[in-house]
Amino acid sequence: MSSLSHKLAYLSNNPGCYLFKNKASKIIYIGKARNLKKRVKSYWQKNSEDIKTRKLVEEIADFDFIITDTEVEALLLEAKLIKENQPKYNMELKGGVRYAYIKITNEDFPRLETARTFKRSDKIYGPFALASTRKNLIRLANSLFKLRTEKRKSDQVGNKYRIRCSTAPWLRLVTKEEYQRDIAKAEMLLKGETKNLIKELEEEMNNFSQDQQFELAKLRRDQIQALENLAQEQKVQLRKAYDQDVISYVKLANKFVVQLFNINKGVVSGRKEFKFKIHRSEEFLFDFLTQYYYSNEIPQEIIIPAKIKDQKILENYLTKLSGRKTEITIPQKGDKLKLLELVKKNITASLERGDSALFELQLKLSLPRLPIVIECFDVSNLGANQMVGSMVYFENGRPDKNNYRRFKIKYQRDQSDFDAMNEIVFRRYYRLKKEDSATAKARLANRAFAGRVFPDLILVDGGKPQLTAARGALRSLGLELPLAALAKKQEELFLPGAKYPLRLPKKSDALHLIQKIRDEAHRFAIAYHRLLRNNDFRD
Repeated sequence: MSSLSHKLAYLSNNPGCYLFKNKASKIIYIGKARNLKKRVKSYWQKNSEDIKTRKLVEEIADFDFIITDTEVEALLLEAKLIKENQPKYNMELKGGVRYAYIKITNEDFPRLETARTFKRSDKIYGPFALASTRKNLIRLANSLFKLRTEKRKSDQVGNKYRIRCSTAPWLRLVTKEEYQRDIAKAEMLLKGETKNLIKELEEEMNNFSQDQQFELAKLRRDQIQALENLAQEQKVQLRKAYDQDVISYVKLANKFVVQLFNINKGVVSGRKEFKFKIHRSEEFLFDFLTQYYYSNEIPQEIIIPAKIKDQKILENYLTKLSGRKTEITIPQKGDKLKLLELVKKNITASLERGDSALFELQLKLSLPRLPIVIECFDVSNLGANQMVGSMVYFENGRPDKNNYRRFKIKYQRDQSDFDAMNEIVFRRYYRLKKEDSATAKARLANRAFAGRVFPDLILVDGGKPQLTAARGALRSLGLELPLAALAKKQEELFLPGAKYPLRLPKKSDALHLIQKIRDEAHRFAIAYHRLLRNNDFRD
């Protein structure tokens, strides 16, 4: 902090954006402020209960700031900077704000592919909020211009590429220069330069006809026809601008679930769902709206369930982005309130569908609470001297790869899976038990089992021996935690104290979930084992 004091003293009181950096000078967080000096200083003046904010402050080694004339300009700049830099501490929406782009690969014969992260040097187009739009555009470009679709280079012959003509049953070779011209046309399509592209193709079609290259002329004619159809579809879509967006949300222990309904002339015409971890709960809706609408169509009216701070500033921001007046409404009665209730019902139904496997697991295994967090262990021993273990972490039935763990087995006895399982389970929960309560509570601010350090269910890959090994490790730590082992052959569940294994119905949601978790732990262990073997081979 002392190294930053001098900089803090000279901060401006104007609105603007601030950019926090780590020791490597990498931008880790971007924020906006009405008063830069007050906002930036506030990070060190109060002890935040939010674990992410505390971690952020600990990592700040330097900062920059950009002054703007107004708060609306600061909002616009913040959204632009977040999109360009993708800082790790900025809010990451699941399914919505980390938008997908179309990227042109840097190869001799480039391909079009989906990209959610990219370098500044990459050729990218988008973003695309709807996956169907992005996929259809890639499919159209590949079809029209006969672009490579696979990573393998078996169709490459020297400095040429073998493609199949749509107008003839034979293969023909295309040079790099010819292929690059097709890529340039695909870029025009991705940029939306349809008129110019059609004009260029018409000139080529006429030239091919004059040279009596009728197959190529026919190919250009088909391309022109497809593009004209696309242009007509786009004109129709432009007339279908949404009148309203209706947004509601549910706050869970560790995240928000948001649904957004598009209303066109009073009819529901689209729906999107987003899930993201809590960052600053009091500002989440404001952050969501600014980032979502930076890259999506802005309606004339946005209906939300509760008042938000700085609503007028947000309306001005959206108006400036869209070029027309945008109003944010919080209805108290009438049809608009009914729309909000409809969205809320949809969120609840979505959550209930997702939790069915967890409810079944709780019932079948007689668990004391819903198994929101499940940790699963596996041991990999592919005949080499090095045994490894893995632990995967599932929350609400979904993998959270940030919490995966890998283990090198330290105490090997005749490559015993029993001893290896005992070791990795012991090491995992010895570490969790050792954590002081303050650290544990802070860490759990981002987890669903708030107030508890340990998972709701521990699953091990194997049968009774593996169950016994894991239970022994827990008992040596003085822990009694819900535990089960899933054996592969008969897909039987072994439980502590149970005389016979439990078999769940083959169509059971609970069985499918624990199979998925077990298989993921197995995959993760094997991947680590192979990585170590490859490293040993190189050495």
